[in-house]
Amino acid sequence: MLGIARRKVIGQSLQKFRLVASSVSREACSNRKDEVLIMERHWPVRRVATWIFPAYAKPKRGDFNKIQSGYSNNLIRPFASESGGDIVEAVVPHMGESITDGTLAALLKKPGEAVSADEAIAQIETDKVTIDVASPDAGVIVKYVANEGDTVTPGTKIAVISKSAPATTHAAPSEESPAVAKPPSPQPVTKEQPKAPAPPKVLTPAPSRISASEPQLPPKDRERRVPMTRLRKRVATRLKDSQNTFAMLTTFNEVDMTNLMKLRSEYKDAFLEKHGVKLGLMSGFVKAAVSGLQHQPIINAVIDGEDIIYREYIDISIAVGTPKGLVVPVIRNADNMNFADIEKEINILGKKANAGTISIDDMAGGSFTISNGGVYGSLLSTPIINPPQSSILGMHSIVSRPMVVEGTVVPRPMMYIALTYDHRLIDGREAVFFLRRIKDIVEDPRRLLLDI
Repeated sequence: MLGIARRKVIGQSLQKFRLVASSVSREACSNRKDEVLIMERHWPVRRVATWIFPAYAKPKRGDFNKIQSGYSNNLIRPFASESGGDIVEAVVPHMGESITDGTLAALLKKPGEAVSADEAIAQIETDKVTIDVASPDAGVIVKYVANEGDTVTPGTKIAVISKSAPATTHAAPSEESPAVAKPPSPQPVTKEQPKAPAPPKVLTPAPSRISASEPQLPPKDRERRVPMTRLRKRVATRLKDSQNTFAMLTTFNEVDMTNLMKLRSEYKDAFLEKHGVKLGLMSGFVKAAVSGLQHQPIINAVIDGEDIIYREYIDISIAVGTPKGLVVPVIRNADNMNFADIEKEINILGKKANAGTISIDDMAGGSFTISNGGVYGSLLSTPIINPPQSSILGMHSIVSRPMVVEGTVVPRPMMYIALTYDHRLIDGREAVFFLRRIKDIVEDPRRLLLDI
């Protein structure tokens, strides 16, 4: 009899649960019990069995959390919408593998302004690049959720955009209708009583608080304090880490630029006509650096723990100064490029850097760096290694100086070049031979054709 009663109770309960599960939709589920009834039909059976058989296993609390989180994840969309899709949200896009957050640097649009699809409405400044936040659809900006200066991560909501709201126009002060001015109410005239003259004050000189030994500092109102940008912070950190890590040593040499400049002046017009880009001096130094790295592979290597990694590729990083800071885009597989390919790649990367549209992929990697301080007039410098590389070549300005050529003093366009290297890995012999190879190639570019 007890068994018959148990089967009847279980059968009635199961039938009720099936009716509930078939009639209640997911949208009508307002609590966790309804979601459980719909998503896992065997759990109610366990509950009924628990009522009748106390020793029956109960579902774990973690199972409810899994169901709830799985159900919530199915509702997540890239841009949340309301009112049947009329409201969309602009969020921070993915910023790169090595970048986890950024600073909201600027809001390019104001609330109430109309925007088109994929139009930039804000800029995120990261440690390496500046990323645009684009509008997901055409509409009008209702409001900004984040403020300038906030630290944001990928997926953070930036703005709410309505696809149907009308754009607001801000009228100029001259176009607004002036309000009717009310005449001022008359004020009662009161006669002023003459005041008794105050006794004259005796002026005593204030004692000087600054002693003769104290330095007189400029006043604080003549100073201006501004926060550092994320790019400047990153550059400062990397340069200081480079000084603390590497045993840096710099060796110098000088290069006679006569032949390379003559080659450029003779073929610059034909080069521009055929390749669509100007022939510069940087391509000659890149080719010379490639030849030097092939002759001295240790310059292209790097220390990793207790091992030395010899790179079988040559990716040349070119240091570019921008208004926002120093960036170092990479010319990949420079050993497989000719003069025209190098000049085209430098031109493309330079435009991206100055426009602020350079990406993380453009700056990732690099096995050797060239820094040209000569474009700013630098005569001589000791460049700092760009980690995780082991050396860097510094170019400088071209100055006409008297040189002895075949026993005769003649003016020559000369340039100082400097190689800073990690002395833990690279000995002075390899560093001097590498710099000497740069000098030989630049002074006589025909060596590249003859491979000597």
